[in-house]
Amino acid sequence: MKRVLLKLSGEALAGEKKTGFDEPTVIEVAKQVKSLADKGIEVGIVIGGGNFWRGRTSERMERSKADQIGMLATVMNCIYVSEVFKNEGMKCAVLTPFECGSFTKLYSLDRANKYFEKGMVVFFAGGTGHPYFSTDTATVLRAVEIHADVILLAKAVDGVYDSDPKTNPNAKRYDEVTISEVIDKKLAVVDLTASIMCMEQKMPMYVFALQEENSIVKAISGNFNGTKVIC
Repeated sequence: MKRVLLKLSGEALAGEKKTGFDEPTVIEVAKQVKSLADKGIEVGIVIGGGNFWRGRTSERMERSKADQIGMLATVMNCIYVSEVFKNEGMKCAVLTPFECGSFTKLYSLDRANKYFEKGMVVFFAGGTGHPYFSTDTATVLRAVEIHADVILLAKAVDGVYDSDPKTNPNAKRYDEVTISEVIDKKLAVVDLTASIMCMEQKMPMYVFALQEENSIVKAISGNFNGTKVIC
């Protein structure tokens, strides 16, 4: 693979604390991404904001404002994680679809490609920049735009199940599933908007647990423990 888009769950980065960051987890992610970068694989990253804020759970606030807070949560996540990456020896850039003063650079495809050519890890923060669109949708959008070979979905759960494994101990995990099945069976890998975009653009996804040892490297190398979502 030449270029991948890694989606990190905010909750997974928080570890057992559930909120904020678990620094050992973030350092471990950084080491894995560095091993990919050292092999010449270009890595783009989107991070969810669930370790700080979930806009859709706020019932007393206008949805657009709640989503804006969520966008800012993803910016905080990307700034923090990019600094950990830098401490591990990587060059990074954080791009947002809206101005954030001097904290980030404004997103454009040309700018992203320029950073990739320089061997930098590129963080896509701030979602799509619009309310009502999740970081799932932003992940697929950026992956399609940068012509990623695959989306790596590093989550708190180790793949795609036919029902919620937290509530159903007999839930079955898929080794491989088509994006059409994901949509038809409402398997909730990513939200519906993102799923349809994956189907239309033929963008594959690998879904796996971030907490599993060396999970990101394994997903790339083929020694994969999770679910492949194919088109």
